[in-house]
Amino acid sequence: MREYLLTLCITAAVTYLLTGPVRKFAIVAGAMPEIRARDVHREPTPRLGGIAMFFGLCAGLLVADHLPNLNEVFTKSNEPRALLSGAALIWLIGVLDDKFEIDALIKLGGQMIAAGVMVMQGLTILWLPIPGVGTVSLTQWQGTLLTVALVVITINAVNFVDGLDGLAAGMVCIAAAAFFMYAYRIWYGYGIEAAAPATLFAAILMGMCLGFLPHNMHPARIFMGDSGSMLIGLVLAAGAISITGQVDPDAMKLNLGGSARDATHAMLPVFIPLLMPLTIIAIPFGDLVLAIARRTWKGQSPFAADRGHLHHRLLDVGHSHSRAVLIMYFWSALIAFGTVAYSVHSTNMWILLLIVALSAVGLVLLLLPRFTPHTPRWAENFVPPRYRRERRSPGGAAGAGRVDGAAPEGADGTSGTHEPGEASEDRPTVGAGVNGATALGTRPRFLDRRKAGSSR
Repeated sequence: MREYLLTLCITAAVTYLLTGPVRKFAIVAGAMPEIRARDVHREPTPRLGGIAMFFGLCAGLLVADHLPNLNEVFTKSNEPRALLSGAALIWLIGVLDDKFEIDALIKLGGQMIAAGVMVMQGLTILWLPIPGVGTVSLTQWQGTLLTVALVVITINAVNFVDGLDGLAAGMVCIAAAAFFMYAYRIWYGYGIEAAAPATLFAAILMGMCLGFLPHNMHPARIFMGDSGSMLIGLVLAAGAISITGQVDPDAMKLNLGGSARDATHAMLPVFIPLLMPLTIIAIPFGDLVLAIARRTWKGQSPFAADRGHLHHRLLDVGHSHSRAVLIMYFWSALIAFGTVAYSVHSTNMWILLLIVALSAVGLVLLLLPRFTPHTPRWAENFVPPRYRRERRSPGGAAGAGRVDGAAPEGADGTSGTHEPGEASEDRPTVGAGVNGATALGTRPRFLDRRKAGSSR
């Protein structure tokens, strides 16, 4: 476990430290596309964050190759090299798209080629566990087609959910954490060495996302772009393919006796790799189905871009940008960790009750868009100012003695009595340009989403 944590920390550190220079390079290279009608951000923001994430991936694999226990992953399996080859190809295509906006069909072809490169080097599905049937061996062509399909679907699912600051990186990090727990249990609990590559991929993926998130949280200073979203989607798919197609279910020595229902419950640890990619696909897939139905009902093309995605709706009902992201984090974590918990104790009714209770909490949060929780007095120095309580001056005027010296904030994070889009005399301003990073002028700190046009 310590070597996995070390690999995770090195990957996160390299990604974090390189993101700043990559941001400056993206600005100089002009990788800042114009704002589209469906975009949420209001200023040109550099992309190419995937460059830092790719070098974080390389650093993680390099460190793992020199660790005593993880070195066996590279000596006994060719999967890390297959992952690196496919990741390099998909990353290069993403960089070109972030800079030149290449055609969607070209990107799709590149995704299929990257998946094919991994298949040629041994990262493929050899057999498939099917509930009620058992383990089914696949032919070479069947395994190749299924592997390519899983890679392409996962890549585009991650790319599709990348609509708010920090959303894609956070959701993939949550899915990778749940997948790491499952893969480590298979490797350490059942003693199956074939699960070690998938465990390593999950640890590196968590490091990539955690290192990039500080730069990408709202307001984002840099976007990962297609070079990052397609990259982390490919790594997530590679872990699922590795543990699904390489781990022999018979090696787990599961107790399949009794009725067919008992045998199915016993086989749950084998079926989980098929379900884990759905933890990241579930939300964007539902959004995709709703988008197609909505556009078709309006007489539009199913591929016409609009402002009706789930994150748009969360913003429209009154949730702030950060709250909308946290809500989608919550549902992703509930699906991912709920699936892992159920695979471990499938007969425990308390697991189902806990999932139901947390789902009810999530629904309540959705219905309270204007509710802003406040922290205790002793913890106010550790949270953002919008979560601090108002303090009254000796004269009794509320807000005169606020911790941050600012006017009282509303539930949506805006200050005092002014409208969100209006500048006041005592309101601080930040530099405009590239997300407030270059002082080319001044702009109000809080923008009115209603006056700023449509968002993505």
